[in-house]
Amino acid sequence: MTWLGAFLLTQAIELPIYVRGTRHADLSVPWRLVIGFGASAVTHPVVWFVLRDRLSPFVGFPVIFGIAETFAVVGEALYLRAFGVPRPWGLSLLANATSASIGLLVGWLQR
Repeated sequence: MTWLGAFLLTQAIELPIYVRGTRHADLSVPWRLVIGFGASAVTHPVVWFVLRDRLSPFVGFPVIFGIAETFAVVGEALYLRAFGVPRPWGLSLLANATSASIGLLVGWLQR
């Protein structure tokens, strides 16, 4: 899968989770959409272009996956917290666990 395909898949999965998960925040729907989109827009390129490329000569996929997903959850939770989103850690974990699981399934089905 290309980066763009993976990014669009991530957005398609995570954006609805973030929009629904921020419904109790004191934010308008357009802001919730922007914040939800921004969460993975900030972390996804780092995971794809930096962590994956820099770590792959040294460690295998399971280690890269663990580091990358940990980075995404922490980065997105801190990002959400900066906007005053309630329960940012649980929301980030839910969004990233869902997109990572579906991403793994899509990758497995493409083999």
